[in-house]
Formats: sequence, C-alpha cells, structure tokens
Amino acid sequence: AQVISAAARPMKERSQRIHPATRTFQAIRIFVNRELEDLRALLSMGAAPRILKPGGRLVIISFHSLEDRIVKDALREGAKVGLYRVLTRKPITARKAEIDRNPRSRSAKLRAAEKI
Repeated sequence: AQVISAAARPMKERSQRIHPATRTFQAIRIFVNRELEDLRALLSMGAAPRILKPGGRLVIISFHSLEDRIVKDALREGAKVGLYRVLTRKPITARKAEIDRNPRSRSAKLRAAEKI
C-alpha cells in the first residue's frame, strides 16, 4: 500500500479520504475472484432468467462502475427482448443520512427488474 501510495498521482480533493491504493487492491480482488465474469454469467440469458419465475424480481446492488454498466446493459437488453420489465429507470443510491451512518454505501447502486 505504501509503494502504491508513493507512486500514485495525487487524488482529487473530494476523494482524499480514500486511500490511493484502494483502486489497485479493488482491481486485484475483482480479477482474482472473477467478479465481473460471474456477474455476466448470472445476468446472461442463462442463469437469472432460467431461475426466475414470471413475476419474480431480480435486484442487484453494484459497488463500482464496471459492475453497474454490466447490470444496466443486461437489464436493458433483457427488456428489449421481452424478458424483463425494468423497475428502476435510474439506479437507487444512498441518501446523505445513510452515507453518514454507513460510508461504504456511498458507491452502492441498486437496480431491479421483474421477469415477464
């Protein structure tokens, strides 16, 4: 963490409370745990659509933009082919009071769809 911090560019003022090595360790964790591949597998025209019954709801909380983009695109594509009805046009995010109580919620985005 110290090596990354020494080599990293200075962060913008609003994100100074986040350690500079956070993104590097996040990227390593995402790669090692195959998080994006597993998310794609869940949302593909296989797992989630196969498991959900008509009227069943798919609700996903993402914590960074790569995850959120995958979820957003999958729900839109599912709606386009008549598989889902998207319930959240925009993602639901934490309000200031929630972020004050739980700082980790600041990056959370919730998206939902209902199987048709």
